[in-house]
Amino acid sequence: MRDEPKAVVLLSGGLDSTTCLAIAKARGFQPLALTFRYGQRHDVEIEAARRVARAFGVRRHVVAALDGALFGGSALTDPDIDVPKGRSADQMGADIPVTYVPARNTVFLAMALAMAEANDARDIFIGVNALDYSGYPDCRPEYIEAFQRMADLATAGAVRDGRAVTIHAPLIAMSKAEIVAEGNRLGVDWSLTSTCYDPDRDGAACGRCDACRLRLDGFAAAGAVDPIAYAQG
Repeated sequence: MRDEPKAVVLLSGGLDSTTCLAIAKARGFQPLALTFRYGQRHDVEIEAARRVARAFGVRRHVVAALDGALFGGSALTDPDIDVPKGRSADQMGADIPVTYVPARNTVFLAMALAMAEANDARDIFIGVNALDYSGYPDCRPEYIEAFQRMADLATAGAVRDGRAVTIHAPLIAMSKAEIVAEGNRLGVDWSLTSTCYDPDRDGAACGRCDACRLRLDGFAAAGAVDPIAYAQG
């Protein structure tokens, strides 16, 4: 039987990246998972990524350490910046939020591109979503298209024999409810995942940050129950 083609999947352990991993598997790829420790204020998502990778039988899961000093100025990396809580959907989409991590997706995709080239993988999956995270400039379709154009110029395979690396963003135009429904269809175990920007010491989600609100609203709209623990309703 022909070997499955390899694909690098950026895996944070959250709802979106886990669904992305499930999609890559369903499309017949052998996923190579790539997770980053980049100075985020907690390790809950890294442990979630490890659980998810094990559950999906990922043969190689790299947790890459980056210098956290590169990613200051965000509520996700700076304990002196408060994570916004209790915001409405209009407030979330009004401006680029303080949870935006400068150039994070650009750095992550560049590392994924290196991993893809080194492992003879021609595909990269990233779980960016333009609808629910409209304030993030590096989650827009035009950003993914621009990175694809750069990748077409930057890789040896593309220059030598047209073996370009394709960037897949299958969730980019989906609502959170549609993502939950797709994950359910693919048998994702949501209890393994973590989405919260500010979980407690035991890993329970706060239930009030933007990520929690979008996740809870997505499950509700999909008619599904979120099985993870929440510190407060």
